[in-house]
Amino acid sequence: MPSADSRSPVPSADAVAAELVAVLVAVSQGQPRVLTRDGAHALPAGPFESSHRSLQAGLRAWVETQTHHPLGYVEQLYTFADRDRANQQGQRVISVSYLGLTRESAEAGEEGIGWQDWYRYFPWEDWREGSPPVVAGRILPALHRWSALADDAATRRRRRQRIDFTFGADEASWNEEMVLQRYELLFEAGLVPEAAQRSAGQGSELVPGDAMLHDHRRILATAMARLRAKIRYRPVVFELMPPTFTLLQLQQAFEAVAGRSLHKQNFRRFIEQQALVEETGQLTQGSAGRPAKLFQFRGDVLLERAIAGSKLPLAR
Repeated sequence: MPSADSRSPVPSADAVAAELVAVLVAVSQGQPRVLTRDGAHALPAGPFESSHRSLQAGLRAWVETQTHHPLGYVEQLYTFADRDRANQQGQRVISVSYLGLTRESAEAGEEGIGWQDWYRYFPWEDWREGSPPVVAGRILPALHRWSALADDAATRRRRRQRIDFTFGADEASWNEEMVLQRYELLFEAGLVPEAAQRSAGQGSELVPGDAMLHDHRRILATAMARLRAKIRYRPVVFELMPPTFTLLQLQQAFEAVAGRSLHKQNFRRFIEQQALVEETGQLTQGSAGRPAKLFQFRGDVLLERAIAGSKLPLAR
């Protein structure tokens, strides 16, 4: 009988493989960006190996190997373990996802690695200039047709309630934090390419928005929702900013992530009341128009001081 170490083990279909997935976010020139691989169709990911000291150490190793981009702030996002997640060997795959905040680098790394506007994948989530035309023009009609196809009145009613709750009846009722719920509703209605692929069909009608491999767009939606909720209460946005910035640039970073416009005066009052920033004594150089004051985050903010009981003044 051969010894246990004389041959390579064959993975069992009953075994479980652990994967680490990174959602690395930056804001560049007022646009929210996410680092991708495989020609913008996937997020940086790789297996968790026994040689990794911890999950975060494994994640950092994979991201830096694939993208040549060092990770700064990182927090665990969610563990995806649906039964139908499997690799080519038939093993069930559990993905532990992480959210990382950084600033976009000039060099993304290897071929196929690059930064993408996250609204490329979720065009219905950008409400900075009001309701995106795709919502009323494509998404709501398609969802209402799907709702009408239900077999009984109770199901039709539940579907209509979900549509109204997730996509909102108007701009005032839009909840920017429900990114995942909206994507999952579109998936259930068969309106995104990932759902058509899962059912081995082409889909009768698909809404705009680039698909991603596996369930990486679902993971990205989860990260967007987490970050949108987080910026309301904690000053994590400083991870996305350069060392010095104008108040307009800071507001644009908040708006880029939230996908909503902010009242200028309310935003500046909020920043002042929370003592988030301080003047550097310098002005912008070489820009058109009147030079603007440059600010930096206060030292206690850089120590991740919580903003207790405050909300950003989102426009309604």
